Amino acid sequence: MAITLKDVAARAGVSQAAASRSFTPGASVSAKTRAKVEQAAAALGYSPNMLARSLTTRKTQLVGLVSNNFQNPVFLQIFDLFTRALQEQGLRPLLVNLSDETDPERCLQMLRQYSVDGVIVASSHLPQGFARAFQQAGIAVVHAFGRAAVVPDVSVAAIDNVAAGRMAAQALIARGYGRIGFLGGPEQASTTQDRMAGFLAEAKRSGAQASVSFAAAYSFEAGRAEMARLLAQSPCEAYFLGDDVLALGALAAAQAAGVRVPQDLGILGLNDMAMAAWANVKLSTIHQPFEAIVRGAVDLLIARFANPEAAPEVRIYPCHLVSRATLRG
Repeated sequence: MAITLKDVAARAGVSQAAASRSFTPGASVSAKTRAKVEQAAAALGYSPNMLARSLTTRKTQLVGLVSNNFQNPVFLQIFDLFTRALQEQGLRPLLVNLSDETDPERCLQMLRQYSVDGVIVASSHLPQGFARAFQQAGIAVVHAFGRAAVVPDVSVAAIDNVAAGRMAAQALIARGYGRIGFLGGPEQASTTQDRMAGFLAEAKRSGAQASVSFAAAYSFEAGRAEMARLLAQSPCEAYFLGDDVLALGALAAAQAAGVRVPQDLGILGLNDMAMAAWANVKLSTIHQPFEAIVRGAVDLLIARFANPEAAPEVRIYPCHLVSRATLRG
């Protein structure tokens, strides 16, 4: 038969209420009683029933992890970091795929069905309206990889995408490229808009000739298709791609066209995903500090749990250039 809390309490020689408090973080119970209960639980092989506890505490410890770009392999890396960081805090992630969803209200209804305690919107180009809808419904929410407003509606953990665009243009210009291009993801995405703005502003300041184009999605195939189109016309000497997956697609297009990288064409990505460092890739890229952003987002969410009325907070994390083999020296 299954071991119950009553069995643990009897073995520890305490009341069932004291045994229950021993398994409840922050509950009032002496260290001696907690130790006796934990020893009894270990001896009997007992684990507390989290679902049963949620009925009592009205807290599920569930955190909705919401995104809409599951085809991008970089999100496997990000989700791994998020699940680890949440579980370290005793929280359980509920993964929500919004790849085909445009209505925040439908997503909100689904999250309410699972009674999540909070939500992390883990996407750089999911509309800000999703995060606002969750917050207006009384759910603690943080937008990771979102756009950082001067007066934020919700807490944000992210990089400065405008600064990243400037950094990219500076890197290309410093390497002697005269005609440089920005190849972004979908034009309406805030990340595309901000990286493009920084890139064009720096090109203008430096007197460099710059062009702009867009891929249909943040995907390998979209990057390859758009770069193939550009190479068939009058390409620039070097391109800053909106992210590493687009850059990998661009490299494939260059190879198919017989264009040498970096001798004939420079390629610069953004993210520094694990694949970028592979020996057969060696992509020059701008490093986005995933782990710092993920831990910052989890910290911000826990702060919202502790003080729901606190003003939203923005945490911006610095990027840096990683030079490999796809730009000339």
